[in-house]
Amino acid sequence: MKIARFRLNDEISFGVLDRAEGSDDVEIVELLGDPMVSGYDTTGRRLRLDEVRLLAPVIPRSKIVCVGKNYAEHIEEMKDVTGGGKAVAPEEPLLFLKPNTSIIGPEETIVLPRISDRVEHEGELAVVIGVVAKEVPVERALEVVFGFTCANDVTARALQVKDGQWSRAKGFDTFCPLGPVIETDLELVDAHIETRVNGEVRQSSSTAMLMHSIAAIVAHASEAFTLLPGDVILTGTPAGVGPLVSGDTVEVEIEGIGILRNLVA
Repeated sequence: MKIARFRLNDEISFGVLDRAEGSDDVEIVELLGDPMVSGYDTTGRRLRLDEVRLLAPVIPRSKIVCVGKNYAEHIEEMKDVTGGGKAVAPEEPLLFLKPNTSIIGPEETIVLPRISDRVEHEGELAVVIGVVAKEVPVERALEVVFGFTCANDVTARALQVKDGQWSRAKGFDTFCPLGPVIETDLELVDAHIETRVNGEVRQSSSTAMLMHSIAAIVAHASEAFTLLPGDVILTGTPAGVGPLVSGDTVEVEIEGIGILRNLVA
């Protein structure tokens, strides 16, 4: 099931994507309230996709938990950025946070900060939490997941190197595009992830290459933080990260979810 959050005039609602009767066109069936809180009851209203504007599919209430160094080839490529040395894979998921003010939706603009001369894309699979969760065992971790969406962990790489840590570099407004929808039933074993800039493929990998599984990441994060409905966990980026400049169009596509597209300015 694909869940969208959308704006129609001055109203913001959630809806379920569904085929129009007798057609291949996709419509949105409007839901009553937030499905993470009130379930899947509908208002009965059906809308064409071209009638609405898709928003980030979560309400940015609380936090974005991110995982660093979760693809082996990305660890290797980052040696050159961070000054060389041995590429060390973390024994457990390496966590950091992005503020909820960094969230934007599909077709919104990533704004390049004046204080960094190098900003890069990082396409990722994002996990959306559906219930309050704390200290969840690995074997039950997927039970607290509402669904999955595409994410771009945009990073001011020059500031990441300068600061020696990641909060400022990854926390700017607009630095966490999410969307276009939440898929509640994703094949996690081998979902293809691809990032394109102006149509050129920059990243191409699969969830099969994750060093720490989705369940392990959720369980590990819940040891440190109380996870709340609508919290987002970014699971790490594969190799191929690269620069964004004003005028670019960047797309993150994940098999089974869709395409998250953003402009850069």
